[in-house]
Amino acid sequence: MKKYLAELVGTFVLTFLGCGAAVSLGCDTAHVAGTPAVVGTAIAFGLAVVAMAYTIGGISGCHINPAITLGVFLNGKISAKDCGMYMVFQTIGAILAACMLYVLAPESGLGANGLQTLNEIGTGTVSVTTGLIAEIVLTALFVLVVLGATSKTNGATNNLAGLAIGLSLILIHLVGIHYTGTSVNPARSIGPALLAGGDALSQLWIFIVGPFVGGAIAACIWKLIQIDDQVD
Repeated sequence: MKKYLAELVGTFVLTFLGCGAAVSLGCDTAHVAGTPAVVGTAIAFGLAVVAMAYTIGGISGCHINPAITLGVFLNGKISAKDCGMYMVFQTIGAILAACMLYVLAPESGLGANGLQTLNEIGTGTVSVTTGLIAEIVLTALFVLVVLGATSKTNGATNNLAGLAIGLSLILIHLVGIHYTGTSVNPARSIGPALLAGGDALSQLWIFIVGPFVGGAIAACIWKLIQIDDQVD
């Protein structure tokens, strides 16, 4: 149970601080956000992961993301029970974070994900196909970093896994915010969408299907390239 509660706390922190930064910086709408808002939001999500990696990493592994949990499960690192329970508690943590954000900023978009518009006049909306592809590819890259950085085949550099993962999430957000707001994390999307409603809720399936497909792809890639005789 402590592992599951750690995942709840970690996902709460990631969602509250990451989406909270998006709200505070004006990067939680479906329109083009300015560069400072995009960079600030990206850094917030990355730093939240770094902070949690060194806070709860020794307890639960600090997945705080169902897509990561799926990738870890497909690589045989956790049981089916833990996989399911991690996802449940991650989602609960994200919902609680969204509730807290709603209390603080009820008129905001709560940092919910959605297909973005690519110009200031509100036209040129990203298509469902483009958004789905973006989420699949970005999640696959992110989960691949997680699987590699936390592998014992990396020796002493394994101690820096939290930093590597956090920095990679910053990069992922810098690329993806203008397309989907960047999810790569079903729980992080579910929480705000449930309270925000509207397009965030109707488009939520993209931010569940995309990251899960990306996580599965990353697991397959890692199985192909990992060193067999040193697998942890």
